[in-house]
Amino acid sequence: MDKTILLFLCGFYNLAFAVFHVSFWNIFKWKEDLKKNSIGNRAIIQILNIRLIYIFLLMSFIYFFYPSQLIETEIGFVLLIGFLMFWIGRTFEQFIFLRVKSRMVNILTIVFVLGIIIHLLPIII
Repeated sequence: MDKTILLFLCGFYNLAFAVFHVSFWNIFKWKEDLKKNSIGNRAIIQILNIRLIYIFLLMSFIYFFYPSQLIETEIGFVLLIGFLMFWIGRTFEQFIFLRVKSRMVNILTIVFVLGIIIHLLPIII
């Protein structure tokens, strides 16, 4: 498979997670639910989520607009490894911090593993 196509697939994957994280306020009913937390924790959760959205959008932008640099340069290779490590870490953190037995958590874990695979392919092909 063409590496550029794989990189675009990675871009869409990260873009989908940006959109998913934008919907967290509604999905998790944060307007009501976060009131249970302290002001500091409430702010930290929302700030970190906004920063994650930014990172996902940045990753997508790099995958969409700089595929040849990702493939052909040392810094591109470093970015590919870094993006892969992000998804590997996120998958392992799922098991450490989200020990909830539910269908949705299992589906998310599968999606994260698929993310690892699609982010690994441009590196190993």
